[in-house]
Amino acid sequence: MFAMALVLLMLGFQVAFVFGAVALFFALITDEMGLHVLEMLPYRTYGIMGNVTLMAVPLFIFMGLILEKSKMAENLLMSMGQLFGSVRGGLAISVVLVGAILAASTGIVGASVVMMSLIALPLMLKHNYSPALASGSIAASGTLGQLIPPSIVLIVLGDQMHLSVGDLFKAAVVPGLLLIVLYILYILVFAFVRKEAAPAIVSEESYGKVAKAAFKAILPPLLLIGAVLGSIFAGIASPTESAAIGVLGAMGLAAMNRVLGFDLIHYASIETVKLTAMIFMILIGATAFSLVFNELGGGDMALTFFTGEMGDKWAFILIAMLVIFLLGFFIDFIEIAFVVVPILVPIVASFHIDPIWFAILIAMNLQASFLTPPFGFALFYLKGAAGDKVSTGAIYRGVVPFILLQVVALGIIVVFPELIYLFGK
Repeated sequence: MFAMALVLLMLGFQVAFVFGAVALFFALITDEMGLHVLEMLPYRTYGIMGNVTLMAVPLFIFMGLILEKSKMAENLLMSMGQLFGSVRGGLAISVVLVGAILAASTGIVGASVVMMSLIALPLMLKHNYSPALASGSIAASGTLGQLIPPSIVLIVLGDQMHLSVGDLFKAAVVPGLLLIVLYILYILVFAFVRKEAAPAIVSEESYGKVAKAAFKAILPPLLLIGAVLGSIFAGIASPTESAAIGVLGAMGLAAMNRVLGFDLIHYASIETVKLTAMIFMILIGATAFSLVFNELGGGDMALTFFTGEMGDKWAFILIAMLVIFLLGFFIDFIEIAFVVVPILVPIVASFHIDPIWFAILIAMNLQASFLTPPFGFALFYLKGAAGDKVSTGAIYRGVVPFILLQVVALGIIVVFPELIYLFGK
């Protein structure tokens, strides 16, 4: 089933219909099953549509799309670029920090990468930055939205692994900060070793004036992040309720920047419906796939293999992470979360592995799937927005060090699992 699904995906068929078609095909060709195995599908679909946790998905997407058009990213990038420009590699560091702020406020990878490609990339190339460093820092920073709350990946994982989304958000804060620190350290070392590849930029304006402008640009999104995540962490609101608060906050920021209007709301609404429909169609296809897969004994076979024949918790964790990492080269995080993760859940329970820690490892791993060639979505977004400014080879060379840094961060969280609970259980 997996082999056929992978081949069809590589041929370019739509994801949701691939999983649904493979489920139908194997239900029909298996003598002991037949189509009656899919009688449960309408009930499962109804359960998905009535899922309160998944209601946060369209709300966070809508919030991100409003912010995308509110000129917040543009103001942030210009201000932060001036603030850190006098340091070698300062523009790349400002891109990482802006990527982190956008991740915590919009959470939409495509929007973050495209915005930074259009605004920061020409500026970095103009100041003689290495095309590889410039493109690598933009692609890696743009994907921070996969891990830093409020992340769509964490909401989906919380639903699929039956975990509290609020707990996952708290657990993801330290891994997210760890990645930001590793990215900045790498840029500083790179700029120190290759001075010509990341030069410092001398500003005409006084530093006090620049710092004041940067503070004014950073304060509104920080207040929004504080309202959204603070309400979840304090236990005042559920992720779905805090997403609604975030939508109101995003509309307030857009109004403050004088861009809120019917056209903006219409654009954000239509795009939210498109993205949400895509995610839910994939979920329905994946549910059909899982039904047939489990009925054929796939889940039991995986459980028996890991708990009986292998019987080693660390071997299971290593293989699971490796499989997810390799699948990330070819398929999107949504398919992995909806198809692979449900197979792993009973094995995680049988080994008494901390499910929140395991979910964070999966989220960190899935983040790398946005950067890994040949189908890393961040690479497509970057190349599409950059056009001929950078070559595909430069983009690939640029992202490799950041993929390695993500593996290092994953290793640190594996060795020191207690780090994820620094913000409380």
